Amino acid sequence: MAFCVQAHAQPSLAPAVANDQRTLLVMGDSLSAGYNMSASQGWVGLLGQRLAREKPGWRVVNASISGETTAGGSARIVGEVLRHQPDVVVIALGANDGLRGLPLSEARRNLARMIGASQHVGAKVLLVGMRMPPNLGADYTAGFERNYRDLSQLFDTALLPFLLEPIAMDREAFMDDNLHPTVAAQQKLLDHVWPALRPLLD
Repeated sequence: MAFCVQAHAQPSLAPAVANDQRTLLVMGDSLSAGYNMSASQGWVGLLGQRLAREKPGWRVVNASISGETTAGGSARIVGEVLRHQPDVVVIALGANDGLRGLPLSEARRNLARMIGASQHVGAKVLLVGMRMPPNLGADYTAGFERNYRDLSQLFDTALLPFLLEPIAMDREAFMDDNLHPTVAAQQKLLDHVWPALRPLLD
């Protein structure tokens, strides 16, 4: 969730797509980009390793960027889905919008555009939500969480309500900034995402 935006997204975690290979595209922020760790250590990198073992016909493209907002994802989504022609898209954005107190209506519109573009190329979508601390106000916090639930229902996507749920209350699972999960916590994040993602891979 760092605010400094990297110049480029993470590279693909697999070689160029083969004719019979299927593609999973991840659009996220630093929580999915593997902040302050190698790409292979983050939960998306671990996902690529799990797919290589359990679903060898799949590759993972991690297009996550540290500091990314839903506006940034919305601006990039058409290019990414046309370039990679994904079968599944994981959209895990919104944390930086919330930390900056950006309007909920804008985040909703941006996420809707990302879902729509993904579904337009025939991809299944897993929408991964976040939650905000109460200091932003009860209305904002509730509305932020509701955005994901409402969009998932509107577009009939899979939904994981809160990416950080298994570690949210464990201070030791976060780096010194208290925002980014440690390397040791990445497997827990993958294990949390997997049950929601697994049905989309069949």
